[in-house]
Amino acid sequence: MDIYRQHTNNRSIGWSVWHMQWCTKYRYKIFSSVERRNLCKIFLHEAAKRYNLEILDCEVDIDHVHVLASLPLTMTPLDAVGYLKGFSAKCVFQQFPQFRKLYRHGHLWSPGKFVASVGHITLEKAKSYLEAHHAKLPIKESQLRSEAEELPVGQPFRAGRMSIMYLI
Repeated sequence: MDIYRQHTNNRSIGWSVWHMQWCTKYRYKIFSSVERRNLCKIFLHEAAKRYNLEILDCEVDIDHVHVLASLPLTMTPLDAVGYLKGFSAKCVFQQFPQFRKLYRHGHLWSPGKFVASVGHITLEKAKSYLEAHHAKLPIKESQLRSEAEELPVGQPFRAGRMSIMYLI
């Protein structure tokens, strides 16, 4: 529970961690040198500081980027990818003006992206928790009354009424 308490925001508690990946436009291999890859990592970390993200891990390959980031609960993963791509592209173009010739329209990154959530617990654990929670609150058929018994004579059935609403 400590990991959740560290990530609270205005009546919300949780942990939002995402694996994000995107490629350079046209899959150009512009990060072929270690220096360029390291600079791109620095730019991504600077973007994270600027937009209040926490990069847990980051890898820059010759034509694509992988980022594992913890996001504020108020931020969507697509917004985070946009911030990281935008800020890093601006910095790359400032640091390497020769790339402007390759990318005449000013778009370093392809428009595509991959985003997947990374949880503190597995899907199987979440399902077993829900099943165990449901097992703690069994509803017996004897506790439910039928709609016919509840409605007064002559009153039609109203949409939205469910027999579970009439627990003893």
